[in-house]
Amino acid sequence: MEPAAPHVYTVSAFTAELKVLLEGTYPTLWVEGEVSNFKHHASGHMYFTLKDAASQIRAVMFRTANRGLKFRPEDGLSVLVRSSLSIYEPRGEYQLYVEHMEPKGLGALQLAFEQLKDRLAAEGLFDEARKRPIPRLPRRIGIVTSPSGAAIRDMLNVIDRRFANVEILIYPARVQGEGAAEEIVAGITALNARGDLDVLIVGRGGGSIEDLWAFNEESVARAIAASKVPVISAVGHETDFTIADFVADLRAPTPSAAAELVVVHKAELTQRLDDLTSRLESALAHRVSAGRQRLTFLARHLALLNPVERVRRQRERVAVAAETLRLGIRTRLKLWEGEIRALAGKLETLSPLAILGRGYSITRLLPDLRIVKDATSVRAGEAVTVLLHRGSLACRVEDTTLPAEGG
Repeated sequence: MEPAAPHVYTVSAFTAELKVLLEGTYPTLWVEGEVSNFKHHASGHMYFTLKDAASQIRAVMFRTANRGLKFRPEDGLSVLVRSSLSIYEPRGEYQLYVEHMEPKGLGALQLAFEQLKDRLAAEGLFDEARKRPIPRLPRRIGIVTSPSGAAIRDMLNVIDRRFANVEILIYPARVQGEGAAEEIVAGITALNARGDLDVLIVGRGGGSIEDLWAFNEESVARAIAASKVPVISAVGHETDFTIADFVADLRAPTPSAAAELVVVHKAELTQRLDDLTSRLESALAHRVSAGRQRLTFLARHLALLNPVERVRRQRERVAVAAETLRLGIRTRLKLWEGEIRALAGKLETLSPLAILGRGYSITRLLPDLRIVKDATSVRAGEAVTVLLHRGSLACRVEDTTLPAEGG
């Protein structure tokens, strides 16, 4: 009896049979490994390899499955996937069809948070230089939040208590769950389009990371960054941080704190205005006083520069100088008069006329008026004139007498 002929498969038939076998044996399995050769195709599908120290296996996560991923798979990331095993018939390669993926160790949401934070920080969206100051006294405030949450009530109470005159415009939006991020983005966009708001508050009350996740979405972060109106992020409690907090112009630890930051207390403002008014009045009084002193100085200085005044002052100086000169001359004349009188007295004493007054006379020979000092210088018959104390005599010499020898 001849042996039965072996069953011969075609490649396609064998591959199809293996596909049925694998899919039936491993309809669902969990596999742990490290992501390698990750590719996110333009179609939305993700292609990668899962590997460990000894082996590797190809994997694909189709767009419909990866659409809900919060984090981004990347090479080197350790993950746990829920998948099914099958064969890609055109190449006869078996691969994992991933339906769910989560990172090992760090939670998926926390990983997504860190990844987006690093990426936006690298783009400069967290830089302090791009953040704008919050207006000190806004006239109109926009708030994007849930209209039914405790956060909006807290903010309204604080604002009303601090400064009831401020106008508030609320854009109602879901702040958690499916579609929340889209509504928050729509609110920021719509309030910006108005063009009459001074500041925006975007936020909600506290909760888990899942509850706050809408404020960690990239779309919300970019809407805040693109806002023309300064944005205050007020999400959760003081210890909660979201991506929105890093992008916003100002982060408030709570919604109530945001309300306190956005408006000053009216009483504080009034007190501040009173203080400024007092300081202004004091400064003005000082300026007026200084101005008056300056005006007085300038008036005096102008008077000194006035030509008429200068002529008057010069006249006064000339008059004073003339009087001083007169007094000087008068004093000097009196001194000279005394000196002259003294000299005159001395001269009088020494004058021949004074001698004549004591009975002496002066004889002069005519006609040359030589003084006769010796009788021998005159001859009898010559004419002489004799000067007396009072008047003179015209005489002719009749005789001369000489003194005796030794007399």
